[in-house]
Amino acid sequence: FNTTGGEVGKVMGDFPGHALPGVFFFIAGLWWSTKSILKYVCKKHKRTCYLGSQALFQRLEILEGIVLVGMTLIGIIGLQFIAGGPHLTIKKESSWSRLLRWHHLNMYFFFGLLGVANILCSTISSLPVSLTKLMMSNAFLVEAFIFYNHTHGREMLDVFVHQILVLVSFLTGLMAFMEFLIRKNVLLELLRSSFVLLQGSWFWQIGFVLFPPGGGPAWNLLDHDNIMFLTVCFCWHYALAYIVIGANYAFITCSLRHNKNSISIVFLLFLFSSSSSFFSFLFGIQRMRCR
Repeated sequence: FNTTGGEVGKVMGDFPGHALPGVFFFIAGLWWSTKSILKYVCKKHKRTCYLGSQALFQRLEILEGIVLVGMTLIGIIGLQFIAGGPHLTIKKESSWSRLLRWHHLNMYFFFGLLGVANILCSTISSLPVSLTKLMMSNAFLVEAFIFYNHTHGREMLDVFVHQILVLVSFLTGLMAFMEFLIRKNVLLELLRSSFVLLQGSWFWQIGFVLFPPGGGPAWNLLDHDNIMFLTVCFCWHYALAYIVIGANYAFITCSLRHNKNSISIVFLLFLFSSSSSFFSFLFGIQRMRCR
């Protein structure tokens, strides 16, 4: 490895370590935007919408909580027990053991708490439903705090891409807290979902920058022009999040309005097309940079 990032990457982590949370956040953002749009459309068209029952959305909340807990367990097991993980040992002899993986573990843990809150609030009537929004805000703010302290002593470009992640995480937590104060505001929910989608794609972008897959050329972590280029890429990532949400809204509203039986098929097609566009976008940026 040369000094442009390879040797640093051996110490910091790897591409799958950033791709996995990227997939989780992208799926979560897509699902949360879908749920918000469904609630809004069903409320607006009560007579024609067949998915508007409170019981159905309550079951979806329970399912969402189970999926979040499952994702948390997958992330924690992968971090701790796969590819040289610390195996739940935080200190070996006189040195700390893989502290960066412990950072990621804490991020997963707080999202697991969000999943538990979803399940409990949907099954125990005495618990306030707004507790889930508070736990969501807490999870994203903890993520922002963790990644703010994640890059001490690293190179300029490495610090920059993580600072962007800190900013987006903080804004997501802020939007979730506003949802805790202002309930059933679809614009706030979609704005928060756009930030979650942005986090998902940006995690992948960090992986491409710090640990290029397939033996690709490493990025120069000391080149200011790379920061300028990634600033533009970040705007493209955010635009992609809005395009995904806009297409999601169009698919759902058209499906509910014209053919009740086609929504599941249409959503699966949308999920496939948006995922394909997402990965094509990331690989396109990588190819553009390599030219």
